[in-house]
Amino acid sequence: MKNHFNIALDGPSGAGKSTVAKMLSARLGILYLDTGALYRAIGLKAYLNNWPEESSLIESFLANTDIKVKYDRDTNTQKVFLDGKDVSKEIRQDFVSGYASRFSALPSVRKHLLGLQREISKEYSSVLDGRDIGTCVIPNAEIKIYLTATSDERARRRTAELIQRGMEADFEKVKADIEERDYRDSHREIAPLKKADDAIEIVSDGISAEQVTDKIIDLVNKL
Repeated sequence: MKNHFNIALDGPSGAGKSTVAKMLSARLGILYLDTGALYRAIGLKAYLNNWPEESSLIESFLANTDIKVKYDRDTNTQKVFLDGKDVSKEIRQDFVSGYASRFSALPSVRKHLLGLQREISKEYSSVLDGRDIGTCVIPNAEIKIYLTATSDERARRRTAELIQRGMEADFEKVKADIEERDYRDSHREIAPLKKADDAIEIVSDGISAEQVTDKIIDLVNKL
């Protein structure tokens, strides 16, 4: 195994990327950077401040936006701070997902966060998950994975997760939201969701996150 390496973990919403990324981080002892959390932080601020969806206007707002990530290796958790406030829980609210998706399509937002992600991946062996990690953020990653699942499977997981949190959830609505986001993410002009040419595709229907993690660690051990 190499002393320094990066794992790019891409795929649609609900495919299990963050769960697998956390497992890889814990088992390999490498940094986990949840890139989606960065965009969710932007989405949350856009919602709270009623930002317009216009890239040229957003640039000045971003200049006054501070996003930091702190990783706790003891608990294998990542905390996200927006303008000095811990928003780790707030950014997981369901409505934030839509804002994150829309604003992540703006060139100014992507440029603002791209440099940060690349700097981290150069400094540390890490696993990054998102929509365009292997195609845009770190295209030279030693391992690229495209993790996906059917919309039915992803909706089932998301519905169960929301219910577990004590929230109301309708399977058909959750599925419709997922499919709408899939279309939006894969058809955006800037860095759309897609499988990198040299990525290995893993379909997670019917297999556990542990099994997916085992498959990826097998690849890491061959570096």
